[in-house]
Amino acid sequence: MREQHKPRITFYFQVHQPYRLRHYGVFEIGSHSQYFHEEKNKDIVQKVGKKCYLPTNRLMLYLLKKHPDFKISYSITGVALEQFEQYYPEVFESFKKLLRHERVEVLGETYYHSLSFLYSRKEFIEQVEMHRSIVKELFFKRPKTFRNTELIYSDELAKTVEELGFKTILAEGADHILGWRSPNYVYKARGADIKLLLKNYRLSDDIAFRFSNTNWEEYPLTAEKYAAWLNAVNGETINLFMDYETFGEHQWAETGIFRFMERLPDEVKKYGMGFATPTEISRLEAKDELSYPHYVSWADMERDLSAWLGNPLQDNAIQELYKLERYVKSLNDPEITAIWRKLQTSDHFYYMCTKWFSDGDVHKYFNPYDTPYEGFIAFMNVLNDLAILIGKKFKERIGDAADKLFQQDSRIVMTDKPSMLVSRIIK
Repeated sequence: MREQHKPRITFYFQVHQPYRLRHYGVFEIGSHSQYFHEEKNKDIVQKVGKKCYLPTNRLMLYLLKKHPDFKISYSITGVALEQFEQYYPEVFESFKKLLRHERVEVLGETYYHSLSFLYSRKEFIEQVEMHRSIVKELFFKRPKTFRNTELIYSDELAKTVEELGFKTILAEGADHILGWRSPNYVYKARGADIKLLLKNYRLSDDIAFRFSNTNWEEYPLTAEKYAAWLNAVNGETINLFMDYETFGEHQWAETGIFRFMERLPDEVKKYGMGFATPTEISRLEAKDELSYPHYVSWADMERDLSAWLGNPLQDNAIQELYKLERYVKSLNDPEITAIWRKLQTSDHFYYMCTKWFSDGDVHKYFNPYDTPYEGFIAFMNVLNDLAILIGKKFKERIGDAADKLFQQDSRIVMTDKPSMLVSRIIK
């Protein structure tokens, strides 16, 4: 009979900050290209840096030093790293120190936290390679595990990620996919020779979302209680995936979240449990092959793409954005390319979400706009100005004919106000 072992705990944290747009007005189109809200981006990075990144990084380094078996993993976007370096160098250096630790795994992902896999495989691959390069440069590591933006996953994605050299990929342990199966085992992706690790969303969300909810029947959540829950799990791994901002930002220090995390390794040790990185867990034999024929994410109750795509605002904005790819790539202008890629960040489309759902307050918390329509208008105004800028660049390099061709083919109506587009789209 096979010897029963305690499941190991696999912590994965997502670190991301988007470049937020200014409320770019229609009358600004054609006059300047100051798209991003530098002051707000700086303020948010510094606020979250003080509340979350610095104290949590210190805590994790302390736990790594105190517990020789403690292990954690991170995915950190390129746009977050850029802003840390620019707006809060102390945070930037803190992450460098933490993520260089030998018991910290750094995961691969898209540099710009984009939905590029859904619209341009070429762009997706370029962003993954960009991210791989910055991880090697800053942290001296080559990612072996991949985590797609917002944990969006499908069988098709697994094939591409395997071709890029990754051995493991993360996904949401969605009930409608798992059926009778458990998320607490290693699986093989359908149609690819790559291991699949699934988020245990119930235990993850107990920390990420319910920890400070005084109406929750399990409140308050202590390290002792949580360790007992972990010990009761049947399986080989308990994958706890969450936003890093859980610590100090979503769950404020006053809730006791830091004390909880500080105590947790001691408590799980009492049950003979330990920790592992995704790469270590993936060395276990796959329990079964698992198929995700449709895209699944870790967002909202639906666990689908509807937080970013599906309503006319979102679909129009992202389709127009990717129509510009051929022109952006043809120009090979680093500034234009960087702007276009920053606009790909999934947050911009998240701000345009119009659906009503049980965790809608989460969307409102992160949204810098009063309404999704304001988010759409600001985005389309910026996109219109960027299209004009690209057209001018083509005109300078190639001449009037190319500029005229560009305007026709891009199908972005330069004279049309996004407010009118909103009226047309929502009818």
